[in-house]
Amino acid sequence: MMDFLQFKQFISLNVLIFFYYIGAVVIPVIFWLLTLWLVNKYEVFKRVNSLTKEFIWKALTIKQKIGLVGFLLLGFLFMELFWRMLFEFLIAYLQIRDAMMLMSVS
Repeated sequence: MMDFLQFKQFISLNVLIFFYYIGAVVIPVIFWLLTLWLVNKYEVFKRVNSLTKEFIWKALTIKQKIGLVGFLLLGFLFMELFWRMLFEFLIAYLQIRDAMMLMSVS
């Protein structure tokens, strides 16, 4: 326990993988549900949401609407890719550290 508290032993890869899935799946779902809840709970958010949707969808052509949705989807996918690369880097760091610790012991 003291090794863990003094950072001589790191958290396991399983914990990192668990947090990866929380960030990649659970947090976007919670954000979506929170947004829906805010829009339904508070009248000001409902009005802003409906006015914004109405304004944007009337001002854009079909091609621009498809482009906007594609751009937002692409942005989401890039955020997911960045999240994945961040955790791959953390896992690689821990594996490199463990290999170096084994080399220093021998």
